[in-house]
Amino acid sequence: MSRNAKLPAPEPVLSLRKALYRAGHSYRGGVTALALDMVIDYDTLQKKLKHDFEQRWLDPDELEEVIRLTASPVLLDALMRPAGMVWYKPEAAAPTKQALLAVSKLLHETGLFVSSMHEGAADNVWEQHEVAELEKHGADVIRAVLGIMAGARQAMEGHEHG
Repeated sequence: MSRNAKLPAPEPVLSLRKALYRAGHSYRGGVTALALDMVIDYDTLQKKLKHDFEQRWLDPDELEEVIRLTASPVLLDALMRPAGMVWYKPEAAAPTKQALLAVSKLLHETGLFVSSMHEGAADNVWEQHEVAELEKHGADVIRAVLGIMAGARQAMEGHEHG
């Protein structure tokens, strides 16, 4: 796989301000429904989510509520990136043969992608899009493997108690 041959393009990691805007507007029913669920005035929330409106921002409690209600992967990525962390929502994946093969395929494709990055490693010049793609694929692999692990544990515990 060449350096330019790509896996599906990862969702870009946005700034926190832009991720909040996207999370609010991607919420089921949009900002109107989010405002209702948060029990906050629509216009106030709209201004607080607008990424280029500097006068108002969400307070910590409102931010927490937006995170809880939207569970937006884009927002979670934006929150974790500055700390160099990967978020994981515990969702057990059935440890079936098909699921394990899917993770194996993901690992293989990611491995091919990583090995295609040898040019960046050879000259130690990494482009922003290459690093973003590498980080996104790495996080996807981590989440997939953790899901299979959680599913296997759940199946084992169900078998032990069943």
